[in-house]
Amino acid sequence: MEREFLGKVEDNVVVRVWSEKVQQEKGDSLVEGYVSELWDFTRISMTQNTLTQYWNPAYSCFTFGKVDLVPTIEEYTTLLRCPRIQVDKAYSRAVNVPTFLKKLMSITGMSEQWVAARVKQKGDNKCIPWKNLRDLILAHPDVKNRVDIFALSIYGLVNFPKALGRVDEAVLDMFDRLDKGVTPVPAILAETFRSLNAYEGRFIGYAQLLLVWFHSHFWKVEKVSYRVFSENYSPLKELVAIPRRDDITEEKWMVILQNLEEEDVEWKAPWMVPDEILYRCGDFDWVPLLGIWGAVRYTLLLVLRQYRSRQFIPATHGLAQCEFSYKGDNYKRKIREMSSAWKQVHRMKRFTVGAMTTPEYYGWWSKRVNDNKPGPKEE
Repeated sequence: MEREFLGKVEDNVVVRVWSEKVQQEKGDSLVEGYVSELWDFTRISMTQNTLTQYWNPAYSCFTFGKVDLVPTIEEYTTLLRCPRIQVDKAYSRAVNVPTFLKKLMSITGMSEQWVAARVKQKGDNKCIPWKNLRDLILAHPDVKNRVDIFALSIYGLVNFPKALGRVDEAVLDMFDRLDKGVTPVPAILAETFRSLNAYEGRFIGYAQLLLVWFHSHFWKVEKVSYRVFSENYSPLKELVAIPRRDDITEEKWMVILQNLEEEDVEWKAPWMVPDEILYRCGDFDWVPLLGIWGAVRYTLLLVLRQYRSRQFIPATHGLAQCEFSYKGDNYKRKIREMSSAWKQVHRMKRFTVGAMTTPEYYGWWSKRVNDNKPGPKEE
């Protein structure tokens, strides 16, 4: 039986009053005097991913100079163009699921013996090598199986690339839900944010989509194309066709991003058609994001200008304490709580009249304690 979703659309002014009241009563995500530990215990090559240097884990956003930006559910949904999904039907990891072996047999149409011979153990998880799936795509007699295997491979190698050259077992649980209308977007964002939070090792989020999103906010256009209102419009196709400048060095990018001003940003991506804004779920003051290996949170109220809506002080208390992985005690209870919250989503109307920011916002932002700045070095 399909679960029912309850949603509320609230007036912008009402949400602003609520957000500023919550922020005043509960405080910020980080308190004054906090010193980040990230720079003490992690090391990552800048050539690996320049963007990670500007990730602000306490607020689940990028902080470039004087600018906060974050990929949003609405933006990623627009980029991926998933017409059959239900936007509020978020993925949550099932407690009792068929075994990896059974699921692979169902998707590939192969025997238990064939699948068992190819499943590998990688750390704590099982996986199947890409080369085995590639051989099936080329030789499988059933067209539907070939398409399903190809799609599964994309999800495992591109969208959720945890094991290099392999498709992890957790990907199959997500992939199996797509036919039921589950949206993959919150899970994609969750694992992207969790990988940015970890700030070490190989990035295991959807790197290609993240870079497309990033470039979109520096893609200056004279006017919005009428094509964005067409059902057949694909922003990814258009973005791929745009020539990229390769003459900007990484060092130059670092200087640009460190000194970014508000006027340097294309706040609303050119392909984005803003509508109502999902800003919280259930009793949470923010939006919970359930991934396939863990969960995290974020708040759209930090980046209202990405929707061409007036920016006010966002409610951020609790953002820094919400992340967890699907291991140990109590994680199943937390999954249930977050999953239940998605049954009651709260949206707000945009407010586009007058200044794009409230005077109080700048005062809050200038005093905010961030977590993407190196702390003082001990002598």
